[in-house]
Amino acid sequence: MTTEINYETDFYQWTQQQAALLRQGQFSQIDAENLAEEIESMGKSDRRAIWSHLTNVLLHLLKWHYQPERRGSSWTESIDNGREQLDWLVKDSPSLRPKLSLFVEDVYPRARRKAANETGLPLSTFPEQCPFTPDQITDDYWPD
Repeated sequence: MTTEINYETDFYQWTQQQAALLRQGQFSQIDAENLAEEIESMGKSDRRAIWSHLTNVLLHLLKWHYQPERRGSSWTESIDNGREQLDWLVKDSPSLRPKLSLFVEDVYPRARRKAANETGLPLSTFPEQCPFTPDQITDDYWPD
């Protein structure tokens, strides 16, 4: 019989035990509730990472478009890095790619507010609806 390791007191050891139990087919000994919770959390983590990178790319695309005189290598780097991270995330979880347009709708208002705060331009300068398509956000598109 396997000694039960407490999820609350030693998470790493618990994960190793759960993986071993799965591999051994000892399903009756698995901590199903906590394991299901952790699996769901992993999916949420990917979604939150996509939201974060989308927000950052959108913020910098807005700044790029509305403050062309301030364009610089740091903005280019931020956009490129964000796009690279988004690419990796959707390659790891391709089922998230079709959801990008919904994610853009979710995060654009925040990116818009941040752009207004960081540029000092009025919020009304930036469109209420995202002016970029998901493909433009994730590809090599650079606004004029």
